[in-house]
Order: sequence, then structure tokens, then C-alpha cells
Amino acid sequence: MTSVGFIGSGAIGSTIARLAVEAGHQVVLSNSRGPETLADTVAELGPRATAATSGEAGAAGDIVVVTVPVKAFPTLPAAPLAGKTVIDTCNYGPDRDGPIAELDGTSLTSSELLLRYIPDAGLVKAFNTIYFKHLLSLARPAEAADRSYLPIAGDSASAKAAVTEFIASIGYGVVDAGPLADGWRQATGTPVWGTPYGAASNEKGQPAGGDAIRTALATATR
Repeated sequence: MTSVGFIGSGAIGSTIARLAVEAGHQVVLSNSRGPETLADTVAELGPRATAATSGEAGAAGDIVVVTVPVKAFPTLPAAPLAGKTVIDTCNYGPDRDGPIAELDGTSLTSSELLLRYIPDAGLVKAFNTIYFKHLLSLARPAEAADRSYLPIAGDSASAKAAVTEFIASIGYGVVDAGPLADGWRQATGTPVWGTPYGAASNEKGQPAGGDAIRTALATATR
């Protein structure tokens, strides 16, 4: 059993939390509005779930999931994340986040930007390529022939190993997409972003195996 902290508890965060609870993990949820606003979510998830502040959630997690708008990166609690394995689910959107010159160009990926604010974390990019309803519906046991895969990127081998194990526990295989600098291959609008799992209008989605994910990553252009 792993304790998973969540900084941000929107659609993707709460879906990962649901899958984690079903897999036997403990989850500690937080958002920008305060723990009391998560009472209904915690009640729905059951006794393995609690709510806390962002700093408390970061401190409590063996793994911490950061799932916030990119514009919120400067507000993250860096100290509790030092030495932690941190999953970055975030996608940059200029309309929501405002323009960020380095991300609008090619000098930086959003995960590399995040690492500037939490420099002592073992950061891994994951879960940013799949619609939250597909993430819930496509989870499968390890032995399932139609098990889907998710791309991950990161610079720390140990952090990648921990994230791979966690993702496996909640129903997915993993394709290693390289270091954080290659995270652009799974950014918004790339071939691996959403498309392999089907249209959003199909809430159940379609399974996407490792070969499909590797092909999509390989065909990305910058």
C-alpha cells in the first residue's frame, strides 16, 4: 500500500484517486479552496481518503500527484516535495494559463518549468495524455489482453520505477518516453495526446497498447 498525496483534485486528480483507492492505496486530497470543500469527494471515496492542505498532502504522500494549471506552479509547496516522487499531470494552455514565452517556443517543456519550482523532487510526467473518463473506464488487470498503456517521461530512474509500479497497480502499463526534455512528445495536441484512447464523445474509450503509444510518440513533431 502506498500513500498518494494530491495537490489539485479536479477531474484527473479525483479519477486517479478513485483508481488508487480501489487498488488499496491511501489518498490525501487537496485543492486551492481548502479541505472542507472536498468533504463530498472524500465521503464518496471512503475510509482510505482524507482531505488536507496542499502542504499537508505533499508531506503525507509517498508519491505526490500535482494536477494544477501551469499558472499555479509558483504557488506549489516546494519544501514538502523535496525528495518525493512527484507525478506531473499538467498541460499548458495559453488561454487558461496566459502566455509563457519559453513554453510557446521550444526551449522548455512544462515539466522542466515545474521542476524549477520543486527542484528537489523526482519528477515524472504522466496521465496528461488521457481523458479522465477514459482513464477510469480503461483500467484493466495486468493479465488483460486489452490493457492500455500510458507514456511517462522523467530524469530520475528511481522515480520512474516508483511511478511505473503505481500506474501498474491502478490498471495500466507504461511506455518510457524518455527524459523530461522529451516531454513535448506527449504535450497537448501531439499524436499520443488523447487520440489513441478514442474520441471524448465515446466515454468508454478504446484500449491502446504499448505499440500504439510508442508509434504515436515517435511521430510527434515540434
